[in-house]
Amino acid sequence: MFTVTLKQSGRRFPVEPGETVLEAAQRAGIALPYSCRAGVCGSCKAILLEGQCQYPRNPPVALSGTSPAQHAVLLCQAVPCGDLLIAAREVTSVEDIARRRLEVVVTEKSALAPDVIGLRLEPAPGETRLNWLPGQYLDVLLEDGRRRPFSIAGGPRADGSIEMHVRHVAGGGFTSWVADGLRVGDRLRLEAPLGTFVPREDSERPMVFMAGGTGFAPVKAIVEHFLALGTRRPIEVYWGARNAADLYLLELARGWERSAHALRFHPVLSDPEQAAASGLRMGLVHEAVLEDLPDLSGHDVYMSGPPAMIDAGRKLFLDAGLPEERLYYDSFDYAPDVLAQILAGRAGLAHA
Repeated sequence: MFTVTLKQSGRRFPVEPGETVLEAAQRAGIALPYSCRAGVCGSCKAILLEGQCQYPRNPPVALSGTSPAQHAVLLCQAVPCGDLLIAAREVTSVEDIARRRLEVVVTEKSALAPDVIGLRLEPAPGETRLNWLPGQYLDVLLEDGRRRPFSIAGGPRADGSIEMHVRHVAGGGFTSWVADGLRVGDRLRLEAPLGTFVPREDSERPMVFMAGGTGFAPVKAIVEHFLALGTRRPIEVYWGARNAADLYLLELARGWERSAHALRFHPVLSDPEQAAASGLRMGLVHEAVLEDLPDLSGHDVYMSGPPAMIDAGRKLFLDAGLPEERLYYDSFDYAPDVLAQILAGRAGLAHA
Protein backbone atom coordinates (compact mmCIF):
# COMPACT_ATOMS: atom_id res chain seq x y z
CA MET A 1 0.00 0.00 0.00
CA PHE A 2 1.28 3.46 -0.95
CA THR A 3 0.48 6.93 0.38
CA VAL A 4 -0.45 10.04 -1.58
CA THR A 5 0.16 13.45 -0.03
CA LEU A 6 -1.53 16.62 -1.29
CA LYS A 7 0.99 19.45 -1.19
CA GLN A 8 -1.38 22.39 -0.66
CA SER A 9 -3.37 20.97 2.26
CA GLY A 10 -1.00 18.31 3.55
CA ARG A 11 -3.81 15.73 3.51
CA ARG A 12 -2.72 12.12 3.03
CA PHE A 13 -4.56 9.01 1.92
CA PRO A 14 -3.62 5.38 1.22
CA VAL A 15 -3.78 3.74 -2.21
CA GLU A 16 -4.44 0.01 -2.57
CA PRO A 17 -2.44 -1.99 -5.17
CA GLY A 18 -3.86 -1.39 -8.65
CA GLU A 19 -6.05 1.49 -7.47
CA THR A 20 -5.95 4.87 -9.19
CA VAL A 21 -5.20 8.05 -7.26
CA LEU A 22 -8.74 9.31 -7.91
CA GLU A 23 -10.36 6.09 -6.66
CA ALA A 24 -8.28 6.15 -3.51
CA ALA A 25 -9.05 9.81 -2.84
CA GLN A 26 -12.78 9.21 -3.24
CA ARG A 27 -12.60 6.22 -0.91
CA ALA A 28 -10.93 8.49 1.64
CA GLY A 29 -13.61 11.17 1.25
CA ILE A 30 -11.30 13.63 -0.50
CA ALA A 31 -12.74 15.37 -3.57
CA LEU A 32 -10.23 15.86 -6.37
CA PRO A 33 -11.38 17.23 -9.75
CA TYR A 34 -12.58 14.79 -12.40
CA SER A 35 -15.09 14.41 -15.20
CA CYS A 36 -14.83 11.67 -17.87
CA ARG A 37 -12.90 9.14 -15.72
CA ALA A 38 -11.33 7.78 -18.90
CA GLY A 39 -8.15 9.81 -19.31
CA VAL A 40 -9.46 12.01 -22.11
CA CYS A 41 -10.86 15.29 -20.78
CA GLY A 42 -7.96 16.40 -18.59
CA SER A 43 -10.18 17.65 -15.75
CA CYS A 44 -8.23 15.57 -13.25
CA LYS A 45 -4.77 16.73 -14.33
CA ALA A 46 -2.40 17.40 -11.44
CA ILE A 47 1.33 17.96 -10.99
CA LEU A 48 3.43 15.05 -9.78
CA LEU A 49 6.10 16.46 -7.46
CA GLU A 50 7.55 13.21 -6.12
CA GLY A 51 7.14 9.57 -7.10
CA GLN A 52 6.13 7.69 -10.24
CA CYS A 53 2.87 6.43 -11.76
CA GLN A 54 1.84 4.01 -14.45
CA TYR A 55 -1.27 3.83 -16.68
CA PRO A 56 -2.37 0.17 -16.91
CA ARG A 57 -6.00 0.90 -17.85
CA ASN A 58 -6.46 3.60 -20.49
CA PRO A 59 -3.68 5.65 -22.05
CA PRO A 60 -3.55 9.23 -20.68
CA VAL A 61 -4.81 10.83 -23.88
CA ALA A 62 -5.30 14.22 -22.21
CA LEU A 63 -1.56 14.46 -21.55
CA SER A 64 -0.67 14.37 -25.24
CA GLY A 65 1.20 17.53 -26.14
CA THR A 66 2.11 18.16 -22.50
CA SER A 67 5.83 18.66 -21.94
CA PRO A 68 7.36 15.90 -19.77
CA ALA A 69 9.09 18.68 -17.86
CA GLN A 70 5.69 19.72 -16.50
CA HIS A 71 5.35 16.36 -14.67
CA ALA A 72 1.59 16.29 -15.26
CA VAL A 73 -0.41 13.25 -14.17
CA LEU A 74 -4.03 12.19 -14.77
CA LEU A 75 -5.51 11.18 -11.44
CA CYS A 76 -8.34 9.10 -12.92
CA GLN A 77 -5.89 6.72 -14.65
CA ALA A 78 -2.66 7.07 -12.68
CA VAL A 79 -1.75 4.04 -10.54
CA PRO A 80 1.09 4.83 -8.11
CA CYS A 81 4.35 2.87 -8.25
CA GLY A 82 5.25 4.17 -4.78
CA ASP A 83 4.45 7.04 -2.43
CA LEU A 84 3.44 10.26 -4.22
CA LEU A 85 3.47 13.98 -3.53
CA ILE A 86 1.10 15.83 -5.85
CA ALA A 87 -0.19 19.35 -6.37
CA ALA A 88 -3.91 19.08 -7.14
CA ARG A 89 -6.97 21.24 -6.70
CA GLU A 90 -9.35 20.03 -4.02
CA VAL A 91 -13.09 20.60 -4.43
CA THR A 92 -14.15 20.54 -0.80
CA SER A 93 -17.68 21.74 -1.57
CA VAL A 94 -18.66 18.27 -2.83
CA GLU A 95 -17.06 16.25 -0.03
CA ASP A 96 -20.07 16.30 2.30
CA ILE A 97 -22.53 15.10 -0.35
CA ALA A 98 -22.77 11.32 -0.32
CA ARG A 99 -22.88 9.48 -3.60
CA ARG A 100 -25.64 6.88 -3.62
CA ARG A 101 -27.86 4.71 -5.79
CA LEU A 102 -31.57 5.23 -6.18
CA GLU A 103 -34.50 4.29 -8.36
CA VAL A 104 -36.39 7.03 -10.18
CA VAL A 105 -39.57 7.29 -12.22
CA VAL A 106 -39.82 9.10 -15.55
CA THR A 107 -42.52 11.75 -15.03
CA GLU A 108 -42.00 13.84 -18.19
CA LYS A 109 -40.52 13.22 -21.64
CA SER A 110 -40.35 15.87 -24.35
CA ALA A 111 -38.54 16.60 -27.61
CA LEU A 112 -36.31 19.61 -27.00
CA ALA A 113 -34.77 19.34 -30.49
CA PRO A 114 -34.95 16.78 -33.32
CA ASP A 115 -32.25 14.73 -31.60
CA VAL A 116 -32.44 15.93 -27.97
CA ILE A 117 -34.86 14.42 -25.47
CA GLY A 118 -35.76 16.21 -22.24
CA LEU A 119 -36.52 14.00 -19.24
CA ARG A 120 -37.81 14.77 -15.78
CA LEU A 121 -37.24 12.11 -13.15
CA GLU A 122 -38.58 11.82 -9.62
CA PRO A 123 -37.55 9.47 -6.80
CA ALA A 124 -39.57 6.25 -6.85
CA PRO A 125 -41.93 5.64 -3.90
CA GLY A 126 -39.88 4.89 -0.81
CA GLU A 127 -36.76 6.66 -2.11
CA THR A 128 -35.48 9.84 -0.49
CA ARG A 129 -34.70 12.75 -2.76
CA LEU A 130 -31.23 13.14 -4.16
CA ASN A 131 -28.93 15.97 -3.12
CA TRP A 132 -26.32 17.44 -5.48
CA LEU A 133 -24.57 20.63 -6.49
CA PRO A 134 -25.45 22.40 -9.75
CA GLY A 135 -23.22 21.16 -12.57
CA GLN A 136 -22.78 17.61 -11.26
CA TYR A 137 -23.82 14.56 -13.26
CA LEU A 138 -25.36 11.14 -12.75
CA ASP A 139 -24.77 7.66 -14.09
CA VAL A 140 -27.69 5.65 -15.42
CA LEU A 141 -27.00 2.05 -14.37
CA LEU A 142 -27.81 -0.46 -17.11
CA GLU A 143 -28.78 -4.07 -16.49
CA ASP A 144 -25.53 -5.45 -17.94
CA GLY A 145 -23.43 -3.46 -15.48
CA ARG A 146 -22.54 -0.65 -17.86
CA ARG A 147 -23.09 3.02 -17.08
CA ARG A 148 -24.20 6.03 -19.08
CA PRO A 149 -23.30 9.48 -17.71
CA PHE A 150 -25.60 12.49 -18.13
CA SER A 151 -25.34 15.98 -16.71
CA ILE A 152 -28.12 17.16 -14.42
CA ALA A 153 -29.65 20.22 -16.08
CA GLY A 154 -30.56 22.11 -12.91
CA GLY A 155 -30.06 22.35 -9.19
CA PRO A 156 -31.97 20.44 -6.49
CA ARG A 157 -35.71 21.16 -6.41
CA ALA A 158 -38.21 20.98 -3.58
CA ASP A 159 -40.09 18.12 -5.28
CA GLY A 160 -36.88 16.11 -5.74
CA SER A 161 -37.17 16.12 -9.53
CA ILE A 162 -34.13 15.76 -11.77
CA GLU A 163 -33.87 17.29 -15.26
CA MET A 164 -31.81 15.62 -18.02
CA HIS A 165 -31.04 16.45 -21.66
CA VAL A 166 -30.28 13.32 -23.69
CA ARG A 167 -28.89 13.59 -27.21
CA HIS A 168 -29.94 10.70 -29.45
CA VAL A 169 -26.74 9.31 -30.98
CA ALA A 170 -27.28 7.25 -34.13
CA GLY A 171 -26.37 3.66 -33.33
CA GLY A 172 -26.24 4.38 -29.60
CA GLY A 173 -28.17 1.61 -27.90
CA PHE A 174 -29.19 3.45 -24.75
CA THR A 175 -29.95 6.82 -26.32
CA SER A 176 -31.94 5.10 -29.07
CA TRP A 177 -33.99 3.37 -26.38
CA VAL A 178 -34.54 6.69 -24.60
CA ALA A 179 -35.72 8.25 -27.86
CA ASP A 180 -37.95 5.40 -29.04
CA GLY A 181 -38.70 3.07 -26.14
CA LEU A 182 -38.63 4.94 -22.84
CA ARG A 183 -42.09 5.90 -21.57
CA VAL A 184 -43.46 8.09 -18.80
CA GLY A 185 -43.85 5.81 -15.79
CA ASP A 186 -40.77 3.73 -16.59
CA ARG A 187 -38.08 3.39 -13.93
CA LEU A 188 -34.33 3.88 -14.06
CA ARG A 189 -31.51 3.11 -11.64
CA LEU A 190 -29.07 5.94 -10.99
CA GLU A 191 -25.86 6.60 -9.14
CA ALA A 192 -25.24 10.21 -8.20
CA PRO A 193 -24.03 12.84 -7.66
CA LEU A 194 -20.78 12.65 -9.61
CA GLY A 195 -18.25 15.16 -10.89
CA THR A 196 -16.64 18.34 -9.65
CA PHE A 197 -17.92 20.80 -12.26
CA VAL A 198 -19.65 22.93 -9.64
CA PRO A 199 -20.02 26.65 -8.80
CA ARG A 200 -17.02 28.35 -7.23
CA GLU A 201 -18.48 31.06 -5.02
CA ASP A 202 -15.24 32.29 -3.44
CA SER A 203 -14.58 34.83 -6.18
CA GLU A 204 -15.84 38.20 -7.36
CA ARG A 205 -14.30 37.93 -10.83
CA PRO A 206 -16.41 38.09 -14.01
CA MET A 207 -17.52 34.66 -15.23
CA VAL A 208 -17.48 33.18 -18.73
CA PHE A 209 -19.57 30.10 -19.52
CA MET A 210 -19.02 28.21 -22.77
CA ALA A 211 -21.23 25.29 -23.81
CA GLY A 212 -21.26 23.06 -26.85
CA GLY A 213 -24.44 21.16 -27.74
CA THR A 214 -25.97 19.41 -24.73
CA GLY A 215 -23.04 20.71 -22.70
CA PHE A 216 -25.56 23.47 -22.08
CA ALA A 217 -27.22 21.26 -19.42
CA PRO A 218 -24.66 21.73 -16.59
CA VAL A 219 -23.95 25.30 -17.68
CA LYS A 220 -27.67 25.99 -17.32
CA ALA A 221 -27.59 24.53 -13.81
CA ILE A 222 -24.65 26.66 -12.67
CA VAL A 223 -25.85 29.88 -14.31
CA GLU A 224 -29.30 29.47 -12.72
CA HIS A 225 -27.60 28.90 -9.37
CA PHE A 226 -25.68 32.17 -9.57
CA LEU A 227 -28.76 34.06 -10.77
CA ALA A 228 -30.78 32.68 -7.85
CA LEU A 229 -28.07 33.92 -5.49
CA GLY A 230 -28.52 37.39 -6.96
CA THR A 231 -24.89 37.63 -8.03
CA ARG A 232 -23.66 40.97 -9.35
CA ARG A 233 -20.67 39.41 -11.08
CA PRO A 234 -20.69 39.97 -14.86
CA ILE A 235 -21.64 36.78 -16.70
CA GLU A 236 -20.97 35.99 -20.36
CA VAL A 237 -22.72 32.85 -21.67
CA TYR A 238 -21.63 31.38 -25.02
CA TRP A 239 -23.52 28.45 -26.53
CA GLY A 240 -22.20 26.87 -29.70
CA ALA A 241 -23.89 24.42 -32.04
CA ARG A 242 -23.91 23.48 -35.71
CA ASN A 243 -27.48 24.52 -36.47
CA ALA A 244 -30.18 26.62 -34.85
CA ALA A 245 -32.27 23.61 -33.77
CA ASP A 246 -29.42 22.47 -31.53
CA LEU A 247 -29.83 25.63 -29.44
CA TYR A 248 -32.84 23.91 -27.96
CA LEU A 249 -33.44 26.31 -25.04
CA LEU A 250 -32.59 29.50 -26.87
CA GLU A 251 -35.49 31.50 -25.44
CA LEU A 252 -34.63 30.42 -21.91
CA ALA A 253 -31.12 31.78 -22.29
CA ARG A 254 -32.39 34.98 -23.88
CA GLY A 255 -34.70 35.32 -20.89
CA TRP A 256 -31.67 35.29 -18.59
CA GLU A 257 -30.25 38.22 -20.52
CA ARG A 258 -33.49 40.18 -20.27
CA SER A 259 -33.90 39.64 -16.53
CA ALA A 260 -30.29 39.83 -15.33
CA HIS A 261 -28.59 43.12 -16.18
CA ALA A 262 -25.09 41.66 -15.66
CA LEU A 263 -25.58 38.71 -18.02
CA ARG A 264 -25.01 38.61 -21.77
CA PHE A 265 -25.88 35.64 -23.95
CA HIS A 266 -24.05 34.77 -27.19
CA PRO A 267 -25.45 32.00 -29.42
CA VAL A 268 -22.94 30.85 -32.06
CA LEU A 269 -23.46 28.54 -35.06
CA SER A 270 -20.62 26.81 -36.88
CA ASP A 271 -22.59 26.23 -40.10
CA PRO A 272 -22.39 29.39 -42.26
CA GLU A 273 -25.70 28.78 -44.01
CA GLN A 274 -27.50 28.10 -40.75
CA ALA A 275 -25.99 31.22 -39.19
CA ALA A 276 -27.01 33.38 -42.14
CA ALA A 277 -30.55 31.97 -42.21
CA SER A 278 -31.08 32.46 -38.46
CA GLY A 279 -29.25 35.77 -38.13
CA LEU A 280 -27.00 34.33 -35.44
CA ARG A 281 -23.27 34.73 -35.04
CA MET A 282 -21.17 32.40 -37.21
CA GLY A 283 -18.02 30.59 -36.13
CA LEU A 284 -16.61 28.25 -33.52
CA VAL A 285 -17.75 29.02 -30.01
CA HIS A 286 -14.29 29.16 -28.41
CA GLU A 287 -13.15 31.56 -31.12
CA ALA A 288 -16.15 33.78 -30.39
CA VAL A 289 -15.11 33.92 -26.73
CA LEU A 290 -11.60 35.05 -27.67
CA GLU A 291 -12.84 37.58 -30.20
CA ASP A 292 -14.82 39.29 -27.44
CA LEU A 293 -12.40 38.64 -24.59
CA PRO A 294 -8.83 38.37 -25.87
CA ASP A 295 -7.48 38.78 -22.32
CA LEU A 296 -8.96 36.26 -19.88
CA SER A 297 -6.50 36.90 -17.06
CA GLY A 298 -9.18 38.50 -14.87
CA HIS A 299 -11.96 35.93 -15.43
CA ASP A 300 -13.24 32.60 -14.17
CA VAL A 301 -14.16 30.27 -17.05
CA TYR A 302 -16.57 27.33 -17.03
CA MET A 303 -16.93 25.17 -20.14
CA SER A 304 -18.85 22.03 -20.95
CA GLY A 305 -19.22 20.05 -24.14
CA PRO A 306 -17.53 17.55 -26.45
CA PRO A 307 -13.84 16.72 -25.93
CA ALA A 308 -12.67 18.51 -29.10
CA MET A 309 -14.21 21.78 -27.94
CA ILE A 310 -12.85 21.36 -24.42
CA ASP A 311 -9.36 20.61 -25.71
CA ALA A 312 -9.30 23.61 -28.06
CA GLY A 313 -10.71 25.94 -25.43
CA ARG A 314 -8.32 24.81 -22.72
CA LYS A 315 -5.22 25.47 -24.81
CA LEU A 316 -6.33 28.80 -26.24
CA PHE A 317 -7.81 30.19 -23.04
CA LEU A 318 -4.59 29.53 -21.14
CA ASP A 319 -2.71 31.26 -23.95
CA ALA A 320 -5.09 34.22 -23.43
CA GLY A 321 -3.83 34.63 -19.89
CA LEU A 322 -6.38 32.55 -17.97
CA PRO A 323 -4.74 30.91 -14.92
CA GLU A 324 -5.32 27.16 -15.13
CA GLU A 325 -6.73 27.06 -11.60
CA ARG A 326 -9.60 29.29 -12.76
CA LEU A 327 -10.61 27.04 -15.66
CA TYR A 328 -13.37 24.56 -14.79
CA TYR A 329 -14.70 22.12 -17.35
CA ASP A 330 -16.80 19.06 -17.96
CA SER A 331 -16.27 16.73 -20.92
CA PHE A 332 -18.75 13.92 -21.32
CA ASP A 333 -18.85 12.71 -24.90
CA TYR A 334 -18.35 9.00 -24.23
CA ALA A 335 -19.13 6.63 -21.38
CA PRO A 336 -15.88 5.13 -20.02
CA ASP A 337 -16.57 1.61 -21.39
CA VAL A 338 -17.42 2.97 -24.85
CA LEU A 339 -14.32 5.11 -24.82
CA ALA A 340 -12.19 2.15 -23.76
CA GLN A 341 -13.45 0.22 -26.79
CA ILE A 342 -12.63 3.15 -29.08
CA LEU A 343 -9.14 3.50 -27.65
CA ALA A 344 -8.52 -0.24 -27.89
CA GLY A 345 -9.58 -0.12 -31.53
CA ARG A 346 -7.19 2.73 -32.23
CA ALA A 347 -4.37 0.88 -30.54
CA GLY A 348 -5.11 -2.18 -32.65
CA LEU A 349 -4.95 -0.13 -35.83
CA ALA A 350 -1.68 1.43 -34.73
CA HIS A 351 -0.10 -2.02 -34.38
CA ALA A 352 -1.63 -3.49 -37.50
